[in-house]
Amino acid sequence: MRPHPVRPHPVRRLAATAAGVLVISAMGALGACSPPGGGLGTGAGGATASVQTVRLGAAADSAGPAPAVPGARRGGVVVDLEETGLNHLDPAQVYVNREQAIGSLFVRTLTDYKIDPRTGRTVLVGDLATDTGESSDGGRTWTYHLKSGLRWQDGEPITSSQVKYGVERLYASFETAGPEYLQTWLSGTDYRRAYPGPYGGRSLPDSLVAAPDSRTVVFHFRAPHADAPYAMALPAASPVLPSKDTRTGYDQKPFSDGPYKIKSYQPGKEMILTRNASWDPRTDPIRNAYPDEWNIQLGIPQPGLTQRLMASAGQDRNAVSLVSSADPTQTPTILTGPEYRGRTVSQYQPFVDVFTINTSRVKDERVRQAIMYAFPMKQIQITLGGAAQGDLATNLIGPTVTGFRPDDPFGKLAEPAGDPAKARHLLRQAGVTHLKLTFAYANTGRWQDVAVILQKAMARAGIDLQTKAIDATSYYSLIGRITNTYDIYRSGWGADWPNASTVIPPTLDGRQMSDDSTDYSHLHDSRVDSEIDRIDAVTDLTQQAAQWEQLSAYILRHDTPEIPYLYDKYFQVYGTGLGGVTYNPAIGTINPTTLYVK
Repeated sequence: MRPHPVRPHPVRRLAATAAGVLVISAMGALGACSPPGGGLGTGAGGATASVQTVRLGAAADSAGPAPAVPGARRGGVVVDLEETGLNHLDPAQVYVNREQAIGSLFVRTLTDYKIDPRTGRTVLVGDLATDTGESSDGGRTWTYHLKSGLRWQDGEPITSSQVKYGVERLYASFETAGPEYLQTWLSGTDYRRAYPGPYGGRSLPDSLVAAPDSRTVVFHFRAPHADAPYAMALPAASPVLPSKDTRTGYDQKPFSDGPYKIKSYQPGKEMILTRNASWDPRTDPIRNAYPDEWNIQLGIPQPGLTQRLMASAGQDRNAVSLVSSADPTQTPTILTGPEYRGRTVSQYQPFVDVFTINTSRVKDERVRQAIMYAFPMKQIQITLGGAAQGDLATNLIGPTVTGFRPDDPFGKLAEPAGDPAKARHLLRQAGVTHLKLTFAYANTGRWQDVAVILQKAMARAGIDLQTKAIDATSYYSLIGRITNTYDIYRSGWGADWPNASTVIPPTLDGRQMSDDSTDYSHLHDSRVDSEIDRIDAVTDLTQQAAQWEQLSAYILRHDTPEIPYLYDKYFQVYGTGLGGVTYNPAIGTINPTTLYVK
C-alpha cells in the first residue's frame, strides 16, 4: 500500500493464502465491528485479535445499491477534520490513505472493497465493473465489463475508452506520485520510454489495453498477475474524461463519477462536497451516500482536532476524522472516559511505520546499523500515544501479511530505549567520528516532540543530529526528491493488497529510483533487485510470501535502509451525532461510505 500520511499512515493488511481468498493474521486482525453508531474495537489496547477472511465477490456481490445501514437516514452535513492538507486529488497521483478515503466519495475504480455495515466483513467486488475481472492466457489477460448506467457529473456516459485513457495518463511525465503496477505490468519498469502518455495524440496499442466496445476493457500484461483484481481497486484504475482532463490542473479538481462532486476547494484549508445528481446508486455496491454534504476541514492542528471531537459541540457533533488518529496527550482521557466508549474507534491499520535512512548520504551499512541500535523506539511509541496507537515493530513486512515472522535481528524488543553502547562500537568499527546527520520531520506538534527525543538518543550514541521541520502537506514530495539533503526521515508503508510483492518492490527496488518514487531510502542493492525479479516470477502465492519474508529479513540485517518501529493502529473518537461508523481495513481509515447524520 502506499506511503502513510504524516502520522498518525500507512499494515496493509490482508494476506493471500490462495488466489481470491485473503486472511488477516491473528496478530494484526481487525476487531469485530460494533453495530452502527457504536464504538469499534475493545479493550485498553483497542483492536481485538480475530481472523477474518476476505473473498473475491461474484457478480451478484457487485450489484448496487449498497447494503442499507440499520437506522440510517438521508440528509445533513458530515464534518471531516484532518490534521494536514491533501497533496493530490488526481487519481493517478493518489497514493496516501487520506487522499484515498476522501477521494472515494468522488472517484470510482474498476473494483473496490465492500464492507458489511453490520459485521465488518470485507469482500472485493466490481465497482464500475460488473465483477472482479475475467482471467485468461494463464493470468496475463484480464477483461472487465462496465456496468450500464454509469455517468459523469455532467451526465455523459462512462465508457471503456475513458478507462483506457485513464491508464494512458499514468505514463505522462507529470504523473509521478501514484502507484506503478499497471504501467510496469503492461510496459516494464522503463515504461515512460515505451510510451509518453496520450497528449501527443498517441494511444496505447490494443495489444496492451483494448477497448473493443464501449463497455469492455482488456488488459494484456507481460506476465501473469493473479492479484490483478486488487490492483484495480487502487485510484489509478479509474476512468478520466478526456474533455475534462486539465493535465496538472486535474490535481486540483478532478471530474466526479461518484456520489459527490467538488463544490469548492481551498488547498490546505477546506473542501466542500455536494451531491452528484448523475450518480446512480443502483450501479454502486459500496457507497450509501447518506449525507447531503461533506465539509472537509484541512490543516486542523492537534491537540485541538481531537479535543473538538471529544467535546462534540455545535457542528462538531457531526464530526469525524477519517484518517487523523487521536492526539497522544488526549489518549489516556479517551481510554478512561466512559463518555467516549460508545464512539471510539480502535483498529489495526495496514501500515508499518519506519524511519528511513538515506543510503545515498549514509553509505556505510555499519553506520546505518549504529543508528538502528541507538533508535529509541519505546519513547517514540509513548510520544505517539502508546500501545493504543501502535505496537512496537521489528519487521519491514507487518503482521497482517501472510508469511510474517516476528524477527528481531537487532534485539530492539529487549532494548526498546536503544543501545547506545552497541551504536558507538559500530561507529568505531566504521572509523567514523564526529558524525553529524540531519533529521527531517513534518512540522506538527507530535513530530516536534519526536525530533527532540531522537536528537537526545542519538547524542547518547555520539551522533550529532540536526533537526529540520518541513511542510506537513508536501512532506512526501520533499523527502521523495532524489537530491533531498536529509539523512533520516519518517515514512510508512503497507501492502497495497495481500501480497508482500506490494511492500518490497515498491519501496526497495533500486531500479525504480526517481523523484517521487517510493524507494525513499535510495537503496540500490543488485542482489535485492535480482531477488525481486526471481520472487515476482513465483506463481504460488504461499511460496512467494515466504520468500518475500526471507528477502525482507536479508535487507533489514545487511542493508538496514529503514528502522521499523510501529505497527500502526487507528485510534480516535467521533461526534455523538454520527451513525454508521465503520472501518475500512483496506486503507486503515474510517469508512466514509456508510456514515450518516442521526
